[in-house]
Amino acid sequence: MKPQDIDDLRQLVEFLKENQVAEFDLDRGDLKIRLKFAGAAAPPAIAGIIQVPVSATPAPTASAELPPAPAPAADPDAGLHIIKSPIVGTYYGSPSPGAAAFVAPGDRVEKGQVVCIIEAMKLMNEIETDASGEIVKCLVTNGQPIEFGQPLFSVRTA
Repeated sequence: MKPQDIDDLRQLVEFLKENQVAEFDLDRGDLKIRLKFAGAAAPPAIAGIIQVPVSATPAPTASAELPPAPAPAADPDAGLHIIKSPIVGTYYGSPSPGAAAFVAPGDRVEKGQVVCIIEAMKLMNEIETDASGEIVKCLVTNGQPIEFGQPLFSVRTA
């Protein structure tokens, strides 16, 4: 290996450690690299580096081959309040067939507002929200059987 290749490999190892990558494989025809990190505090174990004679064209540097590691995706549902079913029954999103829904995503609701009906034993039970905020998502469909404690709506309370 050339001194530049060794420097590139060191930069690659540092990049992988900084971004907490557990395993890394590179197979570029004449160059094969496999890195496996034992743990966050342990140094990386280089499982194998095999280099076959390289053609006259210089190999690209390791840093040019790696795109930046993506940031962990933030959970879009984090911090949302979930309205849950207080009973077992059948979910209905509107007061009668063909009528407008009680609420839809994007609607603002106030605590105590009716958001749906759950039919149980031929009784229509109006379900009220227990928090004020904006409806983000309806988690069930019209006519769906519902269990006790099943999530019905997600609400952004802030």
